[in-house]
Amino acid sequence: MRAIDVTDAALDFDEFFRSTHRRALAAMYLVTGDRHEAEEIVQDAYVRVFERWDRIQVLDDPEGYVLRTAMNVFRDRFRRAALAVRRTITTSAASDDLRAVEDRDELVRMLRPLAPRQRAAVVATSILDMSAEDAGRLLGMKASTVRSLASRARASLHDLAKEQTP
Repeated sequence: MRAIDVTDAALDFDEFFRSTHRRALAAMYLVTGDRHEAEEIVQDAYVRVFERWDRIQVLDDPEGYVLRTAMNVFRDRFRRAALAVRRTITTSAASDDLRAVEDRDELVRMLRPLAPRQRAAVVATSILDMSAEDAGRLLGMKASTVRSLASRARASLHDLAKEQTP
């Protein structure tokens, strides 16, 4: 049995990070609609993965593990935020200061009215091009639930697009 060299493990993680970070960040940006929140979520997810890298690097799909971890971080944040809103009477409008690319901005605006689970399902299946089974594993739900949520999300997006067309 060969002793694990910490520098080898760190290099493997660095390569993994460089090859998967952009996709994870894009996915979380589309789910959250906010670049800064997406960056924080992805950073938290990669910290958690790095802490367990010796076990995660041997998985069949370490990238899927990162995406699932990021979704879990997002869900935890969403629950805490919802609880905080319920505890306080006042609500504040979320600001989105990222307007660099018009198409991306439009997509985010269209996804925003969707329920978080619908948004996550449609991002995983339609944008990340995952199967319902893979998306289900990522999101922690049955594939049939993913298909149903994604279908309802696409129908809602279709209705929104009709309303906005003159």
